[in-house]
Amino acid sequence: MKSMTKPEICRYLARAIIFLVMIVLIAGMVSCRALSCVPFVRVLTIDSTEGGSVTFPGEGAFPYLVGQCCPSTKLVAEADEGYRFIEWTGEDCGPDDPLAAVTWIMWDRDCAITAQFGHECSPMVAAGGKHTVGLKDIGRVVAVGDNSYGQCNVGDWGQIIHVAAGGEHTVAVRADGTVGATGLNSSGQCNVGGWVGITQVAAGGYHTAGLESDGAVVAVGDNRYGQRDVGSWSITEVAAGLYHTVGRLSDGTVVAAGLNTSGQCNVGNWRGIAEVAAGSSHTVGLKSDGTVVAVGNNEHGQCEVGGWANVIRIAAGMEHTVGLRSDGTVLAVGDNEHGQCNVSGWRDIIQVAAGMEHTVGVRCDGSVVTTGNNGEGQCDVGWTDIVQVAAGDGHTVGLRFDGTVVAVGWNEHGQCDVGGWTDITQVAAHRYHTVGLKSDGTVLAVGAFDVGKWTGISQVAASLGATVGLRSDGTVVAAGENYYGQFDVGGWTDIIQVAVGQEHTVGLKSDGSVVAAGSDYFGQCDVGRWRNITQVAADRYHTVGLKSDGTVVAVGDNEYGQCNVGNWTDVIQVAAGWQHTVGIKSDGTVVAAGDNDYRRCNVGRWTEITQVAASLQYTVGVKSDGTVIAVGYNVYGQCDVGWMLIT
Repeated sequence: MKSMTKPEICRYLARAIIFLVMIVLIAGMVSCRALSCVPFVRVLTIDSTEGGSVTFPGEGAFPYLVGQCCPSTKLVAEADEGYRFIEWTGEDCGPDDPLAAVTWIMWDRDCAITAQFGHECSPMVAAGGKHTVGLKDIGRVVAVGDNSYGQCNVGDWGQIIHVAAGGEHTVAVRADGTVGATGLNSSGQCNVGGWVGITQVAAGGYHTAGLESDGAVVAVGDNRYGQRDVGSWSITEVAAGLYHTVGRLSDGTVVAAGLNTSGQCNVGNWRGIAEVAAGSSHTVGLKSDGTVVAVGNNEHGQCEVGGWANVIRIAAGMEHTVGLRSDGTVLAVGDNEHGQCNVSGWRDIIQVAAGMEHTVGVRCDGSVVTTGNNGEGQCDVGWTDIVQVAAGDGHTVGLRFDGTVVAVGWNEHGQCDVGGWTDITQVAAHRYHTVGLKSDGTVLAVGAFDVGKWTGISQVAASLGATVGLRSDGTVVAAGENYYGQFDVGGWTDIIQVAVGQEHTVGLKSDGSVVAAGSDYFGQCDVGRWRNITQVAADRYHTVGLKSDGTVVAVGDNEYGQCNVGNWTDVIQVAAGWQHTVGIKSDGTVVAAGDNDYRRCNVGRWTEITQVAASLQYTVGVKSDGTVIAVGYNVYGQCDVGWMLIT
């Protein structure tokens, strides 16, 4: 065999090296172009707060090797006993569903993410002089109303287990037993920074009392009338009025200190008391048998509670008294100048609070209802007088009974600019636009898409870049791109309702049959055999039909179970989101099926619902009293239609 010379060996090696380098470069270019990868190591850093841990893939730094495109992993967070998972937080990255304890995360850069946990707590409201405070079940706090002294500056509070509202200050107990306060501090009523071991607080006009775990009581603030003279007490509950403080002992007796000009401290003979409340100059006690007693100023009848029965909670305002019955209804007596006692229609209430001239209630579904003086916005806990809602992907629209319209959420294209609309009878919305039907059959639109000069319209529906209108003669018109033939509806007749998905349009005929046009890739147009249908709904790639017997049918994409409605009964209305379906039952409760990212299907507690709307990742419901409730994705504020204290 002929041996190679040194130059030949060098040329051979050079060619081999060049060949290998070219192979590596070509492979890298192909893989990166095909997979959009950046060829270097990425690191996912995972940790958690107190109260739980990330059990998969664990906690620490997790490197991913060169060549992995869009690294992704499953995340599993588990809470310790007494805690609950709240959310995932991170810098420049986030999981598919930050509100889900089990989710996936994908990233294209180094990423750090934290599982946030909080103590389990009961939702509650507190009513102050002219402000209202709400504690969510995740330990976060919200407030509305007069903020002259910063009493509503609670947005950054967390890990809270109890709140109280005074005349112009707000107090909260943290899970670790420390206390925070904000608002007017003219008498030192907010000087609670050194308190520890506190389980409950009460806020009076200008003083604050705290109950320690051993039953002792501490107090700060105004003491002109001896309302802070509680150092010798050993009690199980504390309440604070304008200038007096009340304590309930474990044996059901009651003590009081402070101003007694109206007899508000004459509680020495009370027995069998299970709860106490203190108003401006009166004191109320709930007995263990569900009856109620009261002493003090009775100028407006605020102490006339002798006939009450089956009461389980009480609250005392400036000159009115409120009682919650075991059946979820509410009683009220006293000054009603501002309607603060107009609670007879409230249902499903689990807690009440009374302020200076307003009353607040928490419903069992976590929504909040108010009545009374709203001069400082203390009753602005959500939309009111709503008769219909529409859900766009990032914004929500509400139609008021007077024909005006409100909207919240993403407004980049002006889709929320509905403030001047009047005489509207129906609204529809999707990602980039909002549509309103006027009583004269004309149509208004705001956002990225218009509908021209439609007339004789009786119903409108909206989808991604598209609007469909039902004429009063049963024919249909449409505006938007017609890539999939979804607007080939010119020949439809005898239609009584329309719905539109991302690539298809559905029409309900007067005989209960259904027609559809557009893409049928997922079978979303396979409605030809449907009969006895009374309502249709559509979104993205599935179609839903409500039958006259209250059962429901669905066709199309079922990747997330959004079509699993076969066992639904007694349904009176349906709505379709991108990957979920919602139905109202005749008793006002709600059912849902499909993808539950962002908890969009967490509607099991909802009651007294009269209409629902569903969109990309959230669900909205109108209650019988005209208030609105929403769950799901809220990055644009599209769910800010009413307080939700239960998440």
